[in-house]
Amino acid sequence: MTTVLLVRHGLTATTGHVLTGWTPGIPLDDRGQAQAAALAARLAPLPLHAIVSSPLERCQQTAAAIAATRDGQQVITEDRVGECRYGDWTGQPLKKLMREQLWRVVQAHPSAVTFPGPGGESMPDMQHRAVAAVRDWNARLGKDATYLICSHGDVIKAIVADSLGLHLDQCQRIQADPCSLTVIRYTPLRPFLVRMNDRGGGVDDLMPRADGHARDRGTAQSDAAVGGGSGGADPGEPANGRADMVNGASSIPAGAAATSGPPSADTRG
Repeated sequence: MTTVLLVRHGLTATTGHVLTGWTPGIPLDDRGQAQAAALAARLAPLPLHAIVSSPLERCQQTAAAIAATRDGQQVITEDRVGECRYGDWTGQPLKKLMREQLWRVVQAHPSAVTFPGPGGESMPDMQHRAVAAVRDWNARLGKDATYLICSHGDVIKAIVADSLGLHLDQCQRIQADPCSLTVIRYTPLRPFLVRMNDRGGGVDDLMPRADGHARDRGTAQSDAAVGGGSGGADPGEPANGRADMVNGASSIPAGAAATSGPPSADTRG
């Protein structure tokens, strides 16, 4: 099974205030740099076959902080996990955008949204390119790989929705905070959402199995843990269906309902 770590970039001076989109020259601020350094230290024990990043500076800096702890491992740029292209909304204050009629559609029916103006992208197109990128990297790196993608809030939410078999209209129930860690394991039968929006958990449960047990189970690696499982405490249990609860980050098999976020999800990049 291929394990994908989805990391949202750290904080910038505009995060939560302005819809930055593809605006160039938006680096991490001091808070974001501290977040990236803390996440890099937390992930340091975990071998990564690749570190893939959106081309935007805030993601490149976050990914570079993680790569810096890994003996010169390089960050690979992947345009398809770049931010949604917000068209005329790019660079606008969120308080102004909340007054637009399209805001309510973004909230309730994102599958119907195409952002206005030249270069404006539809949210389904954004999801399609991002999920295609994940699937391509899964195939390229192989079934035993663990790798990291540094991307953006809306992009990560769209990938998580796909992994759970949810309609894109449900993606606003998913939360992806700055420098949070979301983990998906892709098996031949289904993906498993192992963690979502984790901002402080350890990585012991993500380490490769020393006995290779999980890799030798054949089709059983795609099986959910019926009854909830032991959370990985039983070495004979499939590793996918662990009910890990690490600082509130739970393992959710695909097809389950996504954890509800705040009452109104917004588009924050």
